[in-house]
Amino acid sequence: MSWSAGDAAPQPAAPQAGLLQGHEDNYDGLIVDDFEAPPGTAAEFADALQGSLAAWRDKGYRGIWLKLPTTRAHYVGHAVDAGFDFHHAEQDYVMLTTWLPTDCENKLPPNASHQVGVGAFVLNERREVLVVQEKSGPLRGKGVWKMPTGLVQQGEDVTEAAEREVLEETGVRARFDAVLAMRQAHGFAWGKSDMFFVVALKLEPGPQVLQMQEDELVGVRWMPLEEYFAEPFTAARPLFKQIHAACRAYANGTYRGLHGRKLETGFSARQDLLLFGEAADRAGADEEGGQDAWIGLDAAGAGAAGGGAAGNT
Repeated sequence: MSWSAGDAAPQPAAPQAGLLQGHEDNYDGLIVDDFEAPPGTAAEFADALQGSLAAWRDKGYRGIWLKLPTTRAHYVGHAVDAGFDFHHAEQDYVMLTTWLPTDCENKLPPNASHQVGVGAFVLNERREVLVVQEKSGPLRGKGVWKMPTGLVQQGEDVTEAAEREVLEETGVRARFDAVLAMRQAHGFAWGKSDMFFVVALKLEPGPQVLQMQEDELVGVRWMPLEEYFAEPFTAARPLFKQIHAACRAYANGTYRGLHGRKLETGFSARQDLLLFGEAADRAGADEEGGQDAWIGLDAAGAGAAGGGAAGNT
């Protein structure tokens, strides 16, 4: 069963006096997130919650999502005592859930399983790669030159994240061109899995001056391509060797990777990022809209070989 918070219906459930208020979702569940006029004390909340659970069972609700703002954190213990489990937390709320049916398994999706990272492969016209040395992390003090990397922020496309990380860490302005590789791994922070996208960026036209982000890096430079591939730390590791093979093929114009386009799903006006291969696949999407939905510096030249721009220092 697939569940998305974006599927939640906008209309609230019919209000009933003394019960907690919320919005029905599209899966016969309820999202309880209306605390504009909450029960006054924690004890009053506990009473309202017990009455609400009974009413929700009578109405046939299945999964209940209880979104408590930090201003109502003193309600959490009572929710746990009533059978709710922790699901996830953000800076301004904690989400708890419970499954009401007793004749079938819990169908509510677990918390997000992955964090998402990006690494940026940026090549200039002299076939030099933009590389950095990190001030902290597992490579601190090891003298390893690597591509700029970072985590994707909430609500940010991987294409945007790569551009932002390069600008923040090095001062270089570059735009998305292709996804060259994607790595999935498990057992990262707090037991989460990790997805890492290797993204090729093209330099924007005009002069570029390296400006190191001093609180995160100890070095930034342009490194000759073959010297980058020969870095001992990565050259001896099979996964990095395969990533380098993709980067080399892109630099040589024999591999285009995945293109990017923002397209409407048809369920709403929201545009989602689609990554796909083969320039010939453009035709179907181009029939539906203009070129402005293509991601990158030169959308019209999405079939061109990889490379960079002049004027870099």
